[in-house]
Amino acid sequence: MDFHRRLEHSSRPGSAYFLTWRLDGSLPVTRVTDLWTIDGPKFVELDQLLDAVSTGPRWLERRDVADVVENAIWKGVRESRYELGAWVLMPNHVHIALRLLGDQDLAAAVRSIKGTSAHAANRLLHGSGSRFWARGRQNAARRSRVYHYVIRYIENNPVKAGPCGSAQDWPWSSAGKNAA
Repeated sequence: MDFHRRLEHSSRPGSAYFLTWRLDGSLPVTRVTDLWTIDGPKFVELDQLLDAVSTGPRWLERRDVADVVENAIWKGVRESRYELGAWVLMPNHVHIALRLLGDQDLAAAVRSIKGTSAHAANRLLHGSGSRFWARGRQNAARRSRVYHYVIRYIENNPVKAGPCGSAQDWPWSSAGKNAA
């Protein structure tokens, strides 16, 4: 993968990003520490581990919880913070490709998605005040071809992980929603 190799701590207007975060407790801390990087091979290894793990919380399998996360993602579009390139909700993690609009701040956009969804999901799960999301990663997709690769990667995640045969069959993704 041809991503900018260091985390972006500031954002630039019009910049495109590939975001990933997971549910808190979805992986043992030792495994996350070993693989917490944006280096291509280790990133893919961590993503494959998230796809394969059968322990830990899998709250995004619940339609009501997935719906609140999806609504939080679309909230930023409605508020003109960013445009969505692609998104997918897997049972224990999320991938999003987005392009910031105007002078919007990436950190604020991520806080809005994670904060809104965590608050609503914890209400559904009766875990008010509990941690819902673990730390996430952000990668700048500087070139157009990289951004298009990221979109394909995100939308194909459910196919690679095995729960469906076609990206359009997965209900919690931009591919699934675009097919509907």
